[in-house]
Amino acid sequence: MPAAVKIHTAPDPAASDELSVRILGQARADFLIRGYSAMTMDAIASELGISKKTLYQHFSSKEALIRDVILGLSRDIRAEADTLLRHRRLNFAEKLRGFAESLAQRLHPVTPYAVRDLQRFAPRLHALLHDLRQKDIPYIFGRFVEQGQLTGMVRDDIHPDFTIQFYLHALQGLLQPPSLEQLKLTPTEVYTRAINLFFGGLLTPAGRKEHENLFPH
Repeated sequence: MPAAVKIHTAPDPAASDELSVRILGQARADFLIRGYSAMTMDAIASELGISKKTLYQHFSSKEALIRDVILGLSRDIRAEADTLLRHRRLNFAEKLRGFAESLAQRLHPVTPYAVRDLQRFAPRLHALLHDLRQKDIPYIFGRFVEQGQLTGMVRDDIHPDFTIQFYLHALQGLLQPPSLEQLKLTPTEVYTRAINLFFGGLLTPAGRKEHENLFPH
């Protein structure tokens, strides 16, 4: 695997620049639908009605642009989880379902081919994606496990750190291109099935009842 890419924690570059917001939005759509190698800076400039010179003034290369797209997706997914977990009117199962649906909506266009394409043509970005999952999965699902235990919906006899590391390593393996292709699943389907299987085994009887009402088999 290529050397890990350092994850910067600088503010979102789009926050102070309206055109950057438009560029990142178009790039995200193109990247998720077409994949890295098929997406071009020419097409993005044309779709936005701007010159390539203007585009390159905001983002020095396609890799730099998609790097910010990937970081933005990570921020959005974390923010969605935080919002749901703070919601006082939703029960635990509703929060979990809301997160699963949000994740599926954001990642729906991504195919196993797109993951392999990124690994082949932009290995540094593929490494960045791996590093972000390494941070985001424990953060997000650790909070779900913690809140589930506090509300009596997740069994209190499980060890949270072990459980989250188990889930992290399982997902990291399943999201590799060979595993996706062997299983004939998209990343979205992997996340959805993993959430259902993982939390189905962690829930108390009360939690399982809520879960089954919202996640019918």
